Amino acid sequence: MPRSAHDCILLDPAAAAALADTPLGLLQPVVRDAVPTADFVALDDFDQTLRRSGRVLLEAGGMILLLQPDGAMLRQPGPRQGPSVSGLPEGPVKAALADLSPLRRLLVVGAGGLGRVTVAFVDDEGKSQVRLDLLSLQVAAGTALTIARPQALRGYPQAGADLRARIADCGGVPMATDNLCERLFPVAAVYDAKPVIALQADQTALDAATAIIAAYIPVARANEAGIIADHDTEFLHDYRIALRKIRSVLGLFRGVLDDGQTAELKARFSALMAPTGRLRDLDVALLEGTTYHDLLPKSVHAGLDAKFALLAEERRTARARLVQHLRRDGHAQEMAALEDLFATRTALRPGPVAALPARAFASRLIWKRYRRICRIARIIGPDTDDAEVHGLRIECKKLRYLMEFFAPLFPRDEFRALLKPLKALQDNLGLVNDCAVQQANLQLFLHGTGKRGRKVSLEVAQGVGALTAVLHRRQTEERTRTGASLAQFTSPQTARIFRGLFHAPKDRT
Repeated sequence: MPRSAHDCILLDPAAAAALADTPLGLLQPVVRDAVPTADFVALDDFDQTLRRSGRVLLEAGGMILLLQPDGAMLRQPGPRQGPSVSGLPEGPVKAALADLSPLRRLLVVGAGGLGRVTVAFVDDEGKSQVRLDLLSLQVAAGTALTIARPQALRGYPQAGADLRARIADCGGVPMATDNLCERLFPVAAVYDAKPVIALQADQTALDAATAIIAAYIPVARANEAGIIADHDTEFLHDYRIALRKIRSVLGLFRGVLDDGQTAELKARFSALMAPTGRLRDLDVALLEGTTYHDLLPKSVHAGLDAKFALLAEERRTARARLVQHLRRDGHAQEMAALEDLFATRTALRPGPVAALPARAFASRLIWKRYRRICRIARIIGPDTDDAEVHGLRIECKKLRYLMEFFAPLFPRDEFRALLKPLKALQDNLGLVNDCAVQQANLQLFLHGTGKRGRKVSLEVAQGVGALTAVLHRRQTEERTRTGASLAQFTSPQTARIFRGLFHAPKDRT
């Protein structure tokens, strides 16, 4: 099938059928190969990674096919052995999907029928001069189209040119100029965990805060169905991040809203976040299971498996509790009320800095947060307490959120030059914190298991002990890397860029 964008053309099925049945000048059409129509399902993750890139992933007749924007069609045998891209058998399709997250489930986004036919146009001696491959797609919603690829055979360039001209006359559209997924499976809106918020430098700080919060409440709500269905762990992760960003706006944009209303809203969003914490901790621990097997000797694998089995049991309980919470009428009413509050804005009470221009307000907040990180960096060393390192992580997260919120207001290249070292530092600090939290959770696990009247087996205790030692070693190694990342982020070169972008002249010292 298609290999070149210039050769791949989208056609109306009726036009394609007529094309395959009509002589090309003196050349007669002859069917050389035909594959009967088979049912297919189209797959994508919840982030719609494939739709955004113009690709279509299909499962049909025991095969897995990937239609790419340049017209190439890759295929390999199925079936899938798991819900994500990592569950695909090894082959060209899996290799081409390396950019998809292994944590995201491939969900069915459409279904229909797929058929393929190859037609040769032959002369009066029976020699093929040009060939036409047709891939027909009929989706359940009623949309149908055909992908055509004409192939001129060696020595017959004129026949190839004539067939392309005929296809153009039939209303063919180059596949490279269209999004096949959009044609087949149109949707009202594409999910975006990081919505682009069109801020303007001269709009007020209140306008900016309201726009950001109003954009992230629907992001949180869009993930609730996936949490309830337990498609994958990223639904809860995105849900929590959306709520955390909203809480960050309320906490960082001090004075934009009335203090009393700010405190009330922070409490309401915190109440939405609170029931999700334990399930997320368990998700993170269980996701590391394969990694831990690779790090630890086989002699403790049995204990490790027993430990993860107990965590999986606890996860089932925690998830059931969260699902019950999300399904309550009170939860839906609270989310709807908050969404309406920031959509209409009529009940919001402006604070003393609500009218400040958004860019000036953003510059002040970002510069202040960066200087605070630089002050903390001076006291961070290899022996610094975990709690202080975690405090630095929180400051970096707040700065990252501020910069992402206000990115549209500043020069793109300079902004990216600052975000890159900040992301590297955050990654290091995140790993340090994960190791610390998991070590603490392991001790709580042992204590809690015994407290519930369950006897902790020697195998489990050995597995936990070995895992704790590995986590401690990883944490120590990551602390060393954190020092290097922190030095780069607080370097004179980086500081000069921050000062140039965010430090108002009247504040320069």
